[in-house]
Amino acid sequence: MQRRTLLAAGGLALPALRPGRAGANDYPARPVRMVVPWPPGQATDLMARITATKVAELWGQPIVPENRAGAGGMIGTDLVAKAQPDGYTLLAASTGPITSAPLVQKTPYDPERDFAPVAMIGISPYVLIVRKDFPAQDAAEFVAKVRAEPGKYTYATSGNGAASHLITLMFLAKAKLEGVHVPFQGSNPGLTAVTAGQVDFAVETLAATAPLFRQGAVRALGVTLRGGTELAPELMPLARLPGVETLDVGAFGGYMVPARTPEPILQRLAEATGRALATTEVREQLARIGFQPQHRGTADFTTFLRRHREEFREVIQANDIRVD
Repeated sequence: MQRRTLLAAGGLALPALRPGRAGANDYPARPVRMVVPWPPGQATDLMARITATKVAELWGQPIVPENRAGAGGMIGTDLVAKAQPDGYTLLAASTGPITSAPLVQKTPYDPERDFAPVAMIGISPYVLIVRKDFPAQDAAEFVAKVRAEPGKYTYATSGNGAASHLITLMFLAKAKLEGVHVPFQGSNPGLTAVTAGQVDFAVETLAATAPLFRQGAVRALGVTLRGGTELAPELMPLARLPGVETLDVGAFGGYMVPARTPEPILQRLAEATGRALATTEVREQLARIGFQPQHRGTADFTTFLRRHREEFREVIQANDIRVD
């Protein structure tokens, strides 16, 4: 699916939102607003729109995307936290504003208190890439080289406390490696620096890195998901390295609603999301944007979020990371 098609999302956004109240029995009786706390075309935006298009089709009611970007996703996320808990405001949730941001800075919402998980849609795999002339041909050689010269090699991230920074630190800690952090304002500048040979390596999303390593601008040495990824089966799981066996991390995407949303409405949302993700159409569209479908229902998603938060909390505390 082309990006412009997703952003237009014809039948997804045509009807206007109308005031009114409806109970759980006839939900949804009117259009549902989906707040995306990122700009149009960003990965979470595309993931949420793809799935919402199918959910809207199943319901016969539109889901209207509303991009409310800013403050690393916190503006739109806070908007949903304070919305009426009636099922008519849905959050396109992701790791940054839900998991990592509240652990490294003060946020105007509490992700555990103010939201109810609906369903997880999938996960964004992260890939270890190196500049194309880096003196290691595979992940094992990379570990040996960096371990032998602690503090010599530099790594790029999309910013201090960002998901890419924390996931890189998880990998480095498990592999017992030391590198020099070079934070950038976003993933694109950091990846440009690795491509230009100005920075030695990075651990970034498959969506962002695949075009680079597939055209030979950088080299990919492994992926952060323990079972690998169906989107790039040629990539070795970094968990196969000695000492790194427990590494199994990526950035999630899913739907959440304001806390105290009635359980029947929550269940209807979750059921429709699961049905959408069971279709080949949606799974293929998600794969095209570098997002691995991984459906989890409400209970499983809630468990995942707790584990995800603790993994990030551990690395944040170990490295004393704070964002002003």
